[in-house]
Amino acid sequence: MITGANSSLHLFEPQEGVERRFEVPVNFPPAEMNVLLLYDFNPHWTSSEKEEVAEAHSRLTDALASAGYCIDLLPVVDQHFPQRLGSYDSKECVLFNWCDGIPGLHQSEWMVVRQLEQMGFVFTGSGSATLSLSYDKYRVKEALDRGGVTTPRWRLYKTSQENGWHDFPAIVKPAFGHCSEWLTSESVAMNEKELHDRISYLIDKVGLPALVEDFIDGREFHVSLWGNGRVEMLPPAEMDFSAFSDVHDRLCTYDAKFIPDSVHYQNIRTVLPSTLNEAELDELERVSMAAYKAIGCRDYGRIDLRLRDGVFYVLDINPNPDISEDASMASCAEHAGYSHGDMAGYLIKLAAKRHPVFGRKTAQHPVEPRAVN
Repeated sequence: MITGANSSLHLFEPQEGVERRFEVPVNFPPAEMNVLLLYDFNPHWTSSEKEEVAEAHSRLTDALASAGYCIDLLPVVDQHFPQRLGSYDSKECVLFNWCDGIPGLHQSEWMVVRQLEQMGFVFTGSGSATLSLSYDKYRVKEALDRGGVTTPRWRLYKTSQENGWHDFPAIVKPAFGHCSEWLTSESVAMNEKELHDRISYLIDKVGLPALVEDFIDGREFHVSLWGNGRVEMLPPAEMDFSAFSDVHDRLCTYDAKFIPDSVHYQNIRTVLPSTLNEAELDELERVSMAAYKAIGCRDYGRIDLRLRDGVFYVLDINPNPDISEDASMASCAEHAGYSHGDMAGYLIKLAAKRHPVFGRKTAQHPVEPRAVN
């Protein structure tokens, strides 16, 4: 998990709008299985950060234990975590992956999962190939294009001397990364000079290729999905940028997610549920599910989109979104009638279906959909 981070949502404001009946799985009783909770724990975090993590894990384990699960915790503190995992039998437990990577090793969440795969563990969430792919925005764009998913027009820049982009406003992102890294107000370019300056900054100073996109200056939605085969959409959240008149500020920057004192963090509001009509919700669901499947998400994920002139454009796909109690997915699930423990329990059930032993038990408890307004 990411400590001290807004991650997605820090203010929920339910508003009146069109009611929608979301078919989401409920009444899915927990199986009698052992669950190993894997999470990252950085020894160099501050005392308050460590306390925050410990409290979050305590709340989740208490909720799961009250539902009948037997929970064991295993922190990932360094690259030697496979040695500690070796004391567990993969046939006797399901692993709940709440790990964002190996502390001190940048963009390593896929490496953790690859190790789990090699050791034969069944775990919640997407596999290493999907997690690795999600960091490479160029490859994600290609996957979306192949899948016929609408995404903003784009171009990859490997040198700062290239030109050829003439449509503005545009947005300049690093071609590799996650969590809005290097995304600031300066990422939005209104002319060729601003575009060239930002491309040069990413390539020459940061050392990353630049991905230039058409900036969709429209309504933004964060859509949480869960399931395999039958994928279901939780009530979508909408990001409200109305506090900002300058187009440069109408985006979820790194500061908006992780810096509580920043103007973006404090002034970008989140509306849950969004005020879309029935036809718009249907289209949002269709596009989100197509994106989810295009990169091979498993169990759960989050899709970020924008709406302009009746068209939903996929901005980003996160196959390992934060599922902390105050984060986007948990809040959307709560709006659909699920406690944090209920949500986590359902993710465990999805993973358990792949387990050679527990899969037979979960098959005895079919998913019963329920309509939620």
